[in-house]
Amino acid sequence: MATYKNPSDRIKNIGFVSTRIAGTDGVSLEIQKWADVLERNRFNCFYFAGVSDRDPEKSFLVEEAHFEHPVIEKINSDLFGKKDRRGETSETIQKIKDKLKGALYDFVKRYDLDLIIPENALAIPMNIPLGLAITEFIAETCFPTIAHHHDFSWERPRFLINSCRDYLNMAFPPHLPSIRHAVINSLASEQLSFRRGISNILIPNVLDFVTEPPPLDDYCNDLRQRIGLQKDDLFVLQPTRIVPRKWIERSIEIVRDMRLPNPVLVISHGMEDEGDDYYVRVEDYSQSMGVKIVRIDHLIASQRTVCEKRGKLFSIADIYQNADLVTYPSGYEGFGNAFLETIYYKKPIVVNRYSIYIADIEPIGFDVIVLDGFVSSKAVAQIEQILRDKSRLQEMVEHNYQIGMKYFSYEVLEEKLMHLIQTF
Repeated sequence: MATYKNPSDRIKNIGFVSTRIAGTDGVSLEIQKWADVLERNRFNCFYFAGVSDRDPEKSFLVEEAHFEHPVIEKINSDLFGKKDRRGETSETIQKIKDKLKGALYDFVKRYDLDLIIPENALAIPMNIPLGLAITEFIAETCFPTIAHHHDFSWERPRFLINSCRDYLNMAFPPHLPSIRHAVINSLASEQLSFRRGISNILIPNVLDFVTEPPPLDDYCNDLRQRIGLQKDDLFVLQPTRIVPRKWIERSIEIVRDMRLPNPVLVISHGMEDEGDDYYVRVEDYSQSMGVKIVRIDHLIASQRTVCEKRGKLFSIADIYQNADLVTYPSGYEGFGNAFLETIYYKKPIVVNRYSIYIADIEPIGFDVIVLDGFVSSKAVAQIEQILRDKSRLQEMVEHNYQIGMKYFSYEVLEEKLMHLIQTF
């Protein structure tokens, strides 16, 4: 195995490692924010993943790193929801792990890396071989590592029954001396310490609040028409994937109960890795409630672009800026990227009091419309009052923006991240 230099005096080149670094999922978005902060502090960032939409000159792609690779999907189906593991599955895991570990060595060598940042790859077991490969690489090299954890296996019911407890205990996350662990909420911090005896630092999700969002421009002038909305329709945005923990039924009930002209529920993301059963449920429920829903995931890209097959594509910023109201009734969130995005784009939001919101966000003092697990007539009345009273709405969103700047800005991330790097 290669010998790596000690970067304690100077770290310059940093490599992000994840299953996917592309699109508008929460992990990919946070990687971009961390890279923004690192690059403005004169670090160079590079990317290891199964798929990446970053600069090809700075990206190192290995197909088996993606959780949607057919072999990885087969491994997952063999491991989760079962208590016994076939020998063939173990052999496949070891084979893929060895390939990925070799690729990590090549990645570090190619870009002369001084530090790696695994992004959720050592937390949620979407790709067991990748987590094992990263863990063995770090154990063999004592390579400086900041492990950025967004979701842990114990937070998701679908991982509770499994035949890979040995792998989870080893690598999700690993307890090694050259790793600094960062989590995105206080409850995860407590559980990581309690379950694994691992010290960690809390670094919340952030946005660049110092730079205000640009105003609407001509690029977006046909967005409402593209998604089938009339000029006077009320654009109610559900800025999440269509998965059960998002509790989209509550958003449907909000739209049903609103006594305002023509509200339409617009869902920004698709189903991704969790199947279409819940989407069928959402469709059926919306029809029974008489609520119009529109899916627009096919019109969204990580940035504005014109696609030969799909035509003009919009950024998530374009979607927020066209919205009149944001609904965020999730039953569980690791933190709440969509909550911060709503605050940043100065839109009113209806939010359910999920556990992380109660612990880490609510005490700060945001001015929002809250649900306590169900849609109340009081909450609907608040929505109607705010949307009718433009001065009240403006006061609300400006207040929230200032709180976001204080607690969830790039500057908050910068202070915490630079401190972590200086510990190596």
